[in-house]
Amino acid sequence: MYILYLIIFVLMLISFIKDKQRTLKVLKMAYKKFIKIAFPFFLMILLVSIALSFFSEDRIINLLQNSSVWLNSLIASLIGSIFLMPGFIAYPLCSVLYQNGLPMMVVTAFVTTLMMVGILTFPIEKKYLGTKVAIIRIVMSLLISFLITIIIGLLWGEII
Repeated sequence: MYILYLIIFVLMLISFIKDKQRTLKVLKMAYKKFIKIAFPFFLMILLVSIALSFFSEDRIINLLQNSSVWLNSLIASLIGSIFLMPGFIAYPLCSVLYQNGLPMMVVTAFVTTLMMVGILTFPIEKKYLGTKVAIIRIVMSLLISFLITIIIGLLWGEII
């Protein structure tokens, strides 16, 4: 990660040397955009955090321990679709779910939708990307998630 910071710093320095006024103008624009998006972004993080407090590991495990792997995968997809979570939080959570006996297909449905869909982020996406693009992104993410879930189910022998 530090390499990326170094590369960005070097490129900014080159830009500053080449055209000081233009670089400062772009930095001011970036700062204004950051300030404009900061409040909605932090509000979204707050909402996701509050919503996640209602879904502890035990509650998720209890919800996903029905008899049908298909029904469990669908429920896992619905729960995962609501939230958006980075991998460094999602992977350990899914590891706990798998270690507690949930089928890999169910865990896959949960983690893929958890990291790709994020319905709670729709208002921000709608504002900055437009309604059509935001809906297309969510639908495509769901389709890819279902495809990955089926492939994992086949590979792990949980579906025939």
